[in-house]
Amino acid sequence: MSIDTQEPGATAAGEARIAGGLLSEHQRLPTSGARTALPFELDGTLLLAVPQLSEDIPGQDAHMNGGNSDVDAIIYRWENGRFHEHERLFTPAGEDILVFTMGDDLFLGTASIRTGSGPYEMNAFASIYRRENGAWVPFQSIPTFAGKQLYHFTFDGRHFLGLAQGVTLPHAQPRHPRESCILEFTGDRFEQFQVLDGKWGYNWHFFEVGGQRFLAYADHSSPSLVYRWDGSSFAPFQVFSELTGRAFTSFEQDGQFYLVHAAIQGDTTLHRWDGATFVEQQVLGGSGGREFELIRTADDLYLVRICFILGTPADPKTDLQSQIYRWSDGGFVAAGEFPTFGGTDANAFTADGERYLAVSNSLRVDKRFRQDTVIYRLHL
Repeated sequence: MSIDTQEPGATAAGEARIAGGLLSEHQRLPTSGARTALPFELDGTLLLAVPQLSEDIPGQDAHMNGGNSDVDAIIYRWENGRFHEHERLFTPAGEDILVFTMGDDLFLGTASIRTGSGPYEMNAFASIYRRENGAWVPFQSIPTFAGKQLYHFTFDGRHFLGLAQGVTLPHAQPRHPRESCILEFTGDRFEQFQVLDGKWGYNWHFFEVGGQRFLAYADHSSPSLVYRWDGSSFAPFQVFSELTGRAFTSFEQDGQFYLVHAAIQGDTTLHRWDGATFVEQQVLGGSGGREFELIRTADDLYLVRICFILGTPADPKTDLQSQIYRWSDGGFVAAGEFPTFGGTDANAFTADGERYLAVSNSLRVDKRFRQDTVIYRLHL
């Protein structure tokens, strides 16, 4: 089955199963450089938000960092068993989208890595919207430099946003603050709380274990590490990779706590909390890893590892296999593989009593952006 050749919106005949029988293709969404596919509910309705990096420019040479960045994030609405386009938000070079609540208010945030269609401007903005009277109303605009992720977390009644941002490229000169940072809500807006050392940030993950609070941070050109809350700020606790970090996730299983880390030019590794530190327990895969999704059933735990590219931005290999692992006897075992094309994210959701997996793809084999986001039915 080729993700490159099937018509947008088409469903595989008979929903033939792949990935060891765990997936069948349900629907395709015609996206362009999709960076995530985030399911969320609004007034009892299931929606799916897809930020897009770029669209192809006719006549322009293909390049994974080319194209026209001035594009929309698409929000789809689930109706009659399928997603249908519902609305759009202008989100140039959208790298991330999140939905979160504070009190009775619902917010949506976006992160943009750049604007323009060449030359590109990496001094851009993260946009925060509040839901008011049935619409997304601008709430706050945060200056960014190559923004990649906004991440909301909360404890002790406090609300924080992690902003992962930055690049270390000679042609990209920051005018906006360039380091990844943590912002805190002060009552009417988010203000800077703590600046980190990260220069090319990608991802955050907040968790608690052993009565302690931790914040994991993945960075491409600086160490990817876990910070520990010391009562007033987050202090460096443990390094997981020196370079090319992309993502973290965590879970509890069989009375133990585990942390998973992906480095795109290194291994994806599973670590167990021993009460004092995280001890590496298992290597799950090699280069290419970019994002995770954990899925629980009544009996099993599954981990989806999404792979992005191999090689360099100038000559990337985009047609990779992403994996699904199942927990067994204290570790993960391979349960199946499925094709991704510049895969960027996966998110599971339930609709009409069925489980699904939304997988965002961003690059065709020929390095063009017009690549489908795929909705799979899960058979777990």
